[in-house]
Amino acid sequence: MEALEQTLRSALQPITHNLPKPISDTAASLLGDSCYRSLVHNINISDAACMKLAVSKALGIAIVGASAVVKIPQLLKLLNSQSAEGISFLSYALETASFLISLMYNVRNGFPFSTYGEVALIAIQNVAISVLVLQYSGKGPAAAVFVAGLAAAGYAMYNNNITSMGMLQYLQAGAGLLGVASKVPQIATIFQQGGTGQLSAFAVFNYLLGSLSRIFTTLQEVPDKLILYGFIAGFALNAIIAAQMVYFWNSPKSSATTQTKLNPNGEKAARHAVGMDGQAKGISTGSQRGKTTPSTRRRG
Repeated sequence: MEALEQTLRSALQPITHNLPKPISDTAASLLGDSCYRSLVHNINISDAACMKLAVSKALGIAIVGASAVVKIPQLLKLLNSQSAEGISFLSYALETASFLISLMYNVRNGFPFSTYGEVALIAIQNVAISVLVLQYSGKGPAAAVFVAGLAAAGYAMYNNNITSMGMLQYLQAGAGLLGVASKVPQIATIFQQGGTGQLSAFAVFNYLLGSLSRIFTTLQEVPDKLILYGFIAGFALNAIIAAQMVYFWNSPKSSATTQTKLNPNGEKAARHAVGMDGQAKGISTGSQRGKTTPSTRRRG
């Protein structure tokens, strides 16, 4: 190990001793001054504690980055199929509520963003998916109520005058249960329908890996058993859904709708979802009218 460290030091220290200040400051803020000096400045890879912290930070950043797109394939499947078959709204509603509580709890405790950032990004994608599920289930008006309720709840939990830190701790304990409970309706829906319908395999397996990684990062950086137990339970149930995905892979009830790009029907559904479809029709109609309607203006 010593020989390897000496080789790495001779090769890397000319670089690590002259890093641009923005990069060195960012690395030091992530690792802390002690671990930054040990790992980056001194290239001490035998420092087990700092190596674990570095791995945890790297995993955390990777999870946050991946979370920005983890539910995009699910959104594409919904838009392309214009069907919510195999997807449980209750599951998404419970998970979104759990994520909202966890987000407010982490923010108000000042925990590192790399340990919870994906919660915010996935919650936004969950809201979009929930709205589409309601729309394709014939419950469009309920979508506005759902979004308004989340906004009101988020404001109440962020405001210390409305929700004390003690109360938020109780809510966080409940969020762990909500997170676990959110998987149960989805598991039940797959069993009842005998297939995964429009459920995205990409989202399912990424969730499984993400929840496993979060157990490690929480053990390393967040001294909070409430959060840890939630991730452990979530991993166990994510593993069940992943197993269902594999078991029902070739089932007639498991749709092979594309989840990599929007097809023409999906593009039309997306425009309709954001309220642009009617506007586009109006523009088209007006343009057509301008071309075909004869002028009534008198010519001199």
